[in-house]
Amino acid sequence: FPNSIKQNQILMENHQITQTRQYFHKIPKALWLLTVPALQQGASAAVLAVNLGTAADFAIVAGAGITASGAIHSTTITGDLGSFPTSSITGSENIFLTGVNHGGDAVAQQAKIDLGLAYSDAAGRIPSVIFSPIYDLGGLVLGAGVYNDPSSLSITGNLALDAAGDPDAVWIFQAGSTLTTGSGSSVLLIGGAKASNVFWQVGSSATLGTGSQFAGSILAYESISMNTGAEIAGRVLAQNGAVTLDDNTIVIPELGSSMLLGFSMILSLVRRRRVAKSEFCKRP
Repeated sequence: FPNSIKQNQILMENHQITQTRQYFHKIPKALWLLTVPALQQGASAAVLAVNLGTAADFAIVAGAGITASGAIHSTTITGDLGSFPTSSITGSENIFLTGVNHGGDAVAQQAKIDLGLAYSDAAGRIPSVIFSPIYDLGGLVLGAGVYNDPSSLSITGNLALDAAGDPDAVWIFQAGSTLTTGSGSSVLLIGGAKASNVFWQVGSSATLGTGSQFAGSILAYESISMNTGAEIAGRVLAQNGAVTLDDNTIVIPELGSSMLLGFSMILSLVRRRRVAKSEFCKRP
């Protein structure tokens, strides 16, 4: 009897294992990408935010200058800006700045140093998920974690970041080469997610598509380009290259809201103030 009972138990356990394997093999790969981060978060320590140091006060940091196209005051920046070693700003009359233009002064130089440290920190984090090369994040809902693509990341449509009620939830995205967002794409912050806790480490250059809405701090090794009408609740931080603007809005996260709706309200208020100032300047 004992041997018979033990054999039956083994047969039942093997049958359950086989059924479980068959079940999980039926799950689409996309669902695995959504499920794995949540499982890993429960088993590991929470992801810590990247320390930007003095660069946290900057909406823009560049290494090879800043260029702003468009009409006068067509680009609104809320936060400081600076560029070193090339401190030139082409089209400065097209920027409506609420903050300090540090040019290439000592403050900007320290921000560049701190940006380098922050970039190395973000790049060195151990990934929760590694995507297949040249991965499109559009259509996904991602919990907090470290997400890596050894090649490039893109966003077509909407990417949602869900904090699930955790105010300290952090996302770090590591792109081996480029980051590109499509025209009209959005990064949605839900469940209490904060733009100040989202970081994009980019191995070369980043491009935000026309009319796109983005969230988080971009830490690019080379350049960052914002196409016409692109908006960001975050920071545009380029270590070595230039930052190119065209009728954009940049609001550093601490001055904005954690929710996309709040971001839109902030942008609306900034635009109204910009228009009011423009109308005032036209008065005789």
